Amino acid sequence: MREILADLVAEQQGLDQFLQSIDYRRWSTSTPAVGWDIRDQVSHLASTEELAFGVIEKGKKAVTEAMAKHDTIASFTNAGIQTGREMRPTQVIEWWRHRRADVVDALSRMTGSERVPWLAGDMSAKTFATSRLMETWAHGLDIHAAVDSTPEDTTRLRHVAFLGWVSLPAAFEAAGADYPSPVRLELRAPEYQKWVFGPEDAENIIRGEAGEWCRVAVRRMAASDSTLEAVGDIAEQALLLAKAYL
Repeated sequence: MREILADLVAEQQGLDQFLQSIDYRRWSTSTPAVGWDIRDQVSHLASTEELAFGVIEKGKKAVTEAMAKHDTIASFTNAGIQTGREMRPTQVIEWWRHRRADVVDALSRMTGSERVPWLAGDMSAKTFATSRLMETWAHGLDIHAAVDSTPEDTTRLRHVAFLGWVSLPAAFEAAGADYPSPVRLELRAPEYQKWVFGPEDAENIIRGEAGEWCRVAVRRMAASDSTLEAVGDIAEQALLLAKAYL
């Protein structure tokens, strides 16, 4: 847990520092998410961290309570956005800071294998922390895009790359497709690293830049716009169906 939590905090602090470089008057700038501006992106992160803390503290009761108020996940998401729109940007960022700190503190007292309930089902505490990093990074991409900034990829993306790979069976299932054999990832990563996931004898392989794979997996880049190479029919399908969040 120590490694993933350290990387989670670093990812959150990196986005926080970038937000501080954006004049608050620009927080109404539209992002690639239709209908969302920068304030909405931060509000979503804050409201999600608020629920994340709730499920760690209360268990499934927090999920039940949230869904009792909101019959769909989309409704829950919209409620968080509306809450942020009633706040000043300074209040929104403080909301996010406090709630994310609560989550990290709570996770630091858990083992990686302990279970955490979530909207899409239970997961390990380590995977839960990984998903928080993934979501921070993905929405950070939207915020960077809003102000024509290109974020620097870091080795923290290894968590996102792995999450995108390990979620492939669920992504295929959600699409009503068969996942008959595992796909192997061979990725060129920051700092001259190479990340490999999957069996050596896999017939289906995806090769390319780790940053592109991660962007495809969080639906911020279309596979057709990437330089990723797919070997095998299942690998080609994986590029279209990959989804690190379910």
